[in-house]
Amino acid sequence: MIKQLLGAMALAVGFSGVANVQAQGRDSVSIVGSSTVYPFATVVAERFGRSTSFKAPKIESTGSGGGLKLFCKGVGAGTPDITNSSRRIKKSEYDDCQSNGVTDVIEVLIGYDGIAIANSRRAPQLAISLKDLYLALAKDIPDADGQLIPNPHQSWNDINPTLPAIKIEVMGPPPTSGTRDAFAELALGGGAKSIPALKTLSGFDSSQEQEIKSAMEQLGIPVSVYQAYVESKGKKPKGKDIFKTVAYSVREDGAYIEAGENDNLIVQKLEANPNALGIFGFSFLDENGDKVQGSVIDGIEPSFDTIADGDYPVSRPLYFYIKSAHVGRIPGIQEYAMEFASAKAMSEDGYLPEKGLIPLSQEELAQVQADVKSLKRLEM
Repeated sequence: MIKQLLGAMALAVGFSGVANVQAQGRDSVSIVGSSTVYPFATVVAERFGRSTSFKAPKIESTGSGGGLKLFCKGVGAGTPDITNSSRRIKKSEYDDCQSNGVTDVIEVLIGYDGIAIANSRRAPQLAISLKDLYLALAKDIPDADGQLIPNPHQSWNDINPTLPAIKIEVMGPPPTSGTRDAFAELALGGGAKSIPALKTLSGFDSSQEQEIKSAMEQLGIPVSVYQAYVESKGKKPKGKDIFKTVAYSVREDGAYIEAGENDNLIVQKLEANPNALGIFGFSFLDENGDKVQGSVIDGIEPSFDTIADGDYPVSRPLYFYIKSAHVGRIPGIQEYAMEFASAKAMSEDGYLPEKGLIPLSQEELAQVQADVKSLKRLEM
């Protein structure tokens, strides 16, 4: 009861100036978050501003992690109403929201996207595997004896003799990006599971402490990694928790270059350097198909159809999150969300698939529309 009262007081204080919002220029929806979702959100915002009495929402591309951090900071006119994300909200982020008074969060699944590993059309198209990507970009990889060592590979043909003898140089998003998180999970994690010892480690439950430690010893992972997890989380790790620590860590010796949240900038740099690769969402590949080409991953090319069918191995869902406490206080939030989730925007024949969004099934779209209309609260 006390917690609820404090939350209500915080909400009232946070919105004490909402009566003067229009005078302060806060009479439009504030959106932050994913650079991947940004182009789709921008199209919806422009149409929403033209076709309704509401102002077009103001959208800032901060990256998924950065957006969720701002979103979960609290309630009030000084905080965002919506955040876009190219991955699902993490439990730790959800908990931050809850502890900061952002207790009612609505999750909106908007569609799917592939992560392209692309290069300039002036260079040959690359055909690589998830294992190749892991061995190229992971911070630590197993040596001939199966012990993890700092990644020694400098050229692509160091990994696989069928790959070109050019320097490993991959430009991609920073840690605040949902694309980076998804790439680490799907590409690096997927490739790491082709290493038998790492795959075995990922399968152990937290109750199998000795098996986990034995697998760690086989890989040369210090037992201190296990203890550090226990101390930070207050519980024993599962094998997959240790696996993530190893498999998702990106090398920091210059082979992977953090290129910021601007995917268009990566495309420009690929044009200037035909030997480099870049990581970004499929919509940017589709938009810049005259300049760059997607690599074939495990025999599958990134395309609208291969992502929609689930065949392309590096694909993920896209979301945005609504702060329920702001609905009805900042004008246009739910109305914007309903425009985004409308059939004319998100259906197979809608205007967002024309921009590269891989659409939901009819059943999924109907559920999303119902959830937005009812402002269904996310529970984790």
